Amino acid sequence: MKTYSGGVALASIERSGFVEGWHHGSVVVLSASGDMIDSAGDVRGPVMPRSANKPFQTTGMLRLGLPTTDPADLALISASHFGEEKHLQRVRALLAKAGLSEGDLRTPPDWRLTYPAGTLKLPIFMNCSGKHAGMLMTCVVKGWTTDDYYEPTHPLQVALTATIEEYAGESVAATGIDGCGAPAVAISLLGLAGGFLRVSGENVADAMRAFPDLVSGTDRDDDLLMRAVPGLVSKVGAEGIWAAAIPGVGAIAMKIDDGSSRARGPVMLSALRRLGIQADIPGLAAPLLGRGKPVGAVHSLW
Repeated sequence: MKTYSGGVALASIERSGFVEGWHHGSVVVLSASGDMIDSAGDVRGPVMPRSANKPFQTTGMLRLGLPTTDPADLALISASHFGEEKHLQRVRALLAKAGLSEGDLRTPPDWRLTYPAGTLKLPIFMNCSGKHAGMLMTCVVKGWTTDDYYEPTHPLQVALTATIEEYAGESVAATGIDGCGAPAVAISLLGLAGGFLRVSGENVADAMRAFPDLVSGTDRDDDLLMRAVPGLVSKVGAEGIWAAAIPGVGAIAMKIDDGSSRARGPVMLSALRRLGIQADIPGLAAPLLGRGKPVGAVHSLW
């Protein structure tokens, strides 16, 4: 089995003029035609894109008869939401459309990612509950069982894996269990970027662009990037994954090996420059603090 061999130094951690560490990873940039413009690290070995696969999964649900085409619904089904009230209300509404309730979710109880976080763990707070609501709705339409919809052998998951393979243009290299309990499948960064290029001109991407705050949370990475760069569709994934694409321009996919989110922003902005896009998004490059004040930053080395 092919495995991910790891990346190269993509970002430095500078504090008070002293480089105290590095973030390693891999990144690929594709042209509008799918040709590789630039890359670093291992972009052909498989990684688990985690939640960055959600646009493909939502597309697969639509093909199976997902009973909503409301762009806001599609954005939330593709989301890693932060548990804001607008997210939770829409998850509940999605479930209600299928005659279901929060009790039908098989996401593990989790904290809300937004603040104040509260003191209660619930399945609906788990950031993938929108995706799971969509999965349940699809199962109801198809007449499939809903108590085991998350199992890799369930017909829903078999169909969604096939959709991921179609968009990536390659076979899934491995299947595991994601944090939400649904399958986590492995494809290459090259396949992920190519898949985003293909999906970027379709209605799921249009929905994500229209409601970026539902895809993540207010002023979170996906929200910031999609609002700042017209036409771009963006989705982060756990363990340092981020993918983005613009129809007619190109696509980007990256993995930060240590799973850090703070290195993704500077590397993404550097990758966008390779597509001719200059974007100044301060929220994607949070400063390093000392005594509560900025004393350094994470800088892209690529």
